[in-house]
Amino acid sequence: MVGELILLVDDEPNILQLARMYLEREGFQVESVGDGEAALEAVSRLQPGLMVLDLMLPKVDGLEVCKHLRSEQNPIPILMLTAKDEDVDKIIGLELGADDYLTKPFNPREMVARVKAILRRRGREEGRGAEKPIHLGELVIDPQRYEVRIGNRSISLRNQEFELLYTLARHHGMVLSREQILENAWGYEYAGQTRTVDVHIGQLRKKLADSRLSIVTVIGVGYKLVVE
Repeated sequence: MVGELILLVDDEPNILQLARMYLEREGFQVESVGDGEAALEAVSRLQPGLMVLDLMLPKVDGLEVCKHLRSEQNPIPILMLTAKDEDVDKIIGLELGADDYLTKPFNPREMVARVKAILRRRGREEGRGAEKPIHLGELVIDPQRYEVRIGNRSISLRNQEFELLYTLARHHGMVLSREQILENAWGYEYAGQTRTVDVHIGQLRKKLADSRLSIVTVIGVGYKLVVE
């Protein structure tokens, strides 16, 4: 993770300068661009390990950058910056593929923590050679192949949706708080004010809708995966 190249995409020079300073202090390499077109070119040319991407950009906005990269099956992790917390529904809920988000103004230390958490997650995904598939009723989760099947049907999940389902499945029947889910599926050491768990739960429920699996909300506590 140390030395990983991070691409910063924002049209505010002060944001770029602050983010660069904190990331370089942690040993990351940093490149930056100021618009969406330049971001797409830089991803192709530099092959960065992660992109911190502003939602509102000149020329091509952040949502279109996400959509373009995911349509090309580019798996680059994306941490989106947004001016409004409500925009998380656009960032994650429309299947555009951002891995996480931060609302401006943000604490640069939290940005660095999110970047590290996403990269740790990627390393964990790549190191699952010894983990066996999980079988829950008709659900099969194969962590080595990063595949999910319900009966004979393959379920297409984005990386973070897979991590969330895998976490719930490993603790099936148990209620996990948002903090526990963030720690296990996102790699956070603290929860903050993020709505990302709730939005991802909503997306995952849609993909499990035609199965005997359900994610139950336990009010005031958290979520659990159950097999009917």
